[in-house]
Amino acid sequence: MTEIAVDKNLFLQINKILEKHQHQKHNLLAILMETQDLIPQHYIPREAAAFIGEQLDVPFSKVYDVISFFTALSEKPKAHHVIQLCKSTTCRVNKYQTVRDILEQELNIKMGETTSDGKFALEYSACFGACDISPAFRIDAEVFGSLTEQKIKEIIERYRGV
Repeated sequence: MTEIAVDKNLFLQINKILEKHQHQKHNLLAILMETQDLIPQHYIPREAAAFIGEQLDVPFSKVYDVISFFTALSEKPKAHHVIQLCKSTTCRVNKYQTVRDILEQELNIKMGETTSDGKFALEYSACFGACDISPAFRIDAEVFGSLTEQKIKEIIERYRGV
């Protein structure tokens, strides 16, 4: 995946996010999450991270630490739709491996890979709070659970058109 060229418009949108959070340092994670949502490749460009740090008077190293610590954030471009499969204990007990196998077969890629058209990427995730419907995965920010093979295929087909 290639990185985007950061333009003035992105900085204007980030400024709106910063204003919404009143330039409060303790809102760094929320600011980063919302910034990442602006970018179709689901990542935070280095220039954007540096800008956020400057605006909040937070060292770039701390901003980068937050980005690299949280699995929901990325400093590298990703596919248009990122499918994160939970591999927590509850999902393991409820056979998340079956869901993984169906996803890999349906998309013709393995975990950690991206489809050749850049539309989908598969990755593992830590628990994201869907234990009541495990095994579960999320696409972008939408969580899906109580999965059957048919339901997984329908979900993928729906996102192919988006």
